[in-house]
Amino acid sequence: MTPAQHVLAIDQGTTSTRAIVFDPTGKPVASAQLEHAQILPRAGWVEHDATEIWRTTRTVVGGALARANLPSSAVAAVGLTNQRETVVVWDRRTGEPVHHAIVWQDTRTQGIVDRLARNGGEQRWAATTGLPLATYFAGPKVAWILENVEGARERAEAGDLLMGTIDSWLVWNLTGGPDGGVHVTDVTNASRTLMMDLRTLAWDEDIVAELGIPRSMLPTIASSSQEYGTCRPGILDGVPVAGILGDQHAATFGQACLEPGQAKNTYGTGNFMLLNTGTEPVPSANGLLTTVCYQLGDAPAVYALEGSIAVTGSLVQWVRDNLGLISTAAEIEEHALSVEDNGGAYFVPAFSGLFAPHWRPDARGALVGLTRYVTKGHLARAVLEATAFQTAEVIEAMRADSGVELTELKVDGGMVVNDLLMQFQADMLGVDVVRPEVAETTALGAAYAAGLAVGYWESTDQITANWAEDRRWTPQMPTSERDRLFRNWRKAVARTLDWVDDDVL
Repeated sequence: MTPAQHVLAIDQGTTSTRAIVFDPTGKPVASAQLEHAQILPRAGWVEHDATEIWRTTRTVVGGALARANLPSSAVAAVGLTNQRETVVVWDRRTGEPVHHAIVWQDTRTQGIVDRLARNGGEQRWAATTGLPLATYFAGPKVAWILENVEGARERAEAGDLLMGTIDSWLVWNLTGGPDGGVHVTDVTNASRTLMMDLRTLAWDEDIVAELGIPRSMLPTIASSSQEYGTCRPGILDGVPVAGILGDQHAATFGQACLEPGQAKNTYGTGNFMLLNTGTEPVPSANGLLTTVCYQLGDAPAVYALEGSIAVTGSLVQWVRDNLGLISTAAEIEEHALSVEDNGGAYFVPAFSGLFAPHWRPDARGALVGLTRYVTKGHLARAVLEATAFQTAEVIEAMRADSGVELTELKVDGGMVVNDLLMQFQADMLGVDVVRPEVAETTALGAAYAAGLAVGYWESTDQITANWAEDRRWTPQMPTSERDRLFRNWRKAVARTLDWVDDDVL
């Protein structure tokens, strides 16, 4: 390793794509970021233009290198992290997607999920995949494309189409696309498709067949840290792609949650909490997901319990963009600080149903407890508190499944700059909430995976040594008040259930 070398991470998220250059201490040197369009054809449908994502990826990579004043020869490896369950189906000869990418939040596959659940219920494949049958996951989205896009089934059966989550799409393009692109995914992304056996780390042939997906479409499953191929041609020509982690797994890795019992919570578009459970998968009886946390080369896979919350940061965006109550996301805290409490108002953002620990696709968002006393400030506070309440529900489920008592919670993501939210989170959990010095833990985790694969970092001990605390919030709320607020939250959640039926979209 030479001192001039760096690792570049591509962080392809739900609303934007970033490229960040890291140095050997795990500190960011330079970055670039671009948003991409959110395509909403109808209620419950969420799409992205995969071609736009590939275009913005190339742009931000070039921008990050330019800002760092580095040539591609100074990059030891590229790591990739991505929004997970979002799916692309494309033509292997032309590289053209046959349909917009279907995003993880999309609920159009409910009919397919219901059809699959008729024979064994929603937990039908949970023992194999760690996942319930739900619209969240990637496999049913591919099935929907094959069933609804004209000509897709025939092209797939002829071997002309490939499928993958966003990591597969980007790696294929980075490594040559139609001209020899590598079609691969890692175990963390594969574990979110509803098609991978958690123990064998291979595609389950029976599940794939029942979904009606030709085997030729599927990428090869690899570890999270190895050399998959080299970039060619373009701005990173010759640089190895050596790390792939789904975004929440990457954040867990970047937060140095490398021992069983360590947990992190990412506050982004949604919230995603992962608890490292070691080298044995732990089944959930309380609405959590069993998932692969990461795998380094030939080492045994490390597993996690995950609580996935659909709407947290995106609720603030909704208040800004759909209601126009604020003009910037930062204003939500200003309004919330204008009042002492929520005034009795609770906002349950079940826009796409409820994810963990409820898994209720029939739920819809509700704002309850309104009186004439409630002001804009109270509503702003209710918006922020919704994130903390949902996180507290997931923590309860994790405690029940694992028997582990959380001693502190490491946090990251865009919302952790909100001091009011972080203090309320500590109050609702009854444990310290800790923010790291390097907030870009998702990109950092991907960089670590890539750097370990090529010897840029020698061991995970360096990851632990690099982690440093920036800010800590300690609980201050009396237990009786915490219990009262949480009891009312549960009542609010109950009001959202059983809303969707045959004649209500």
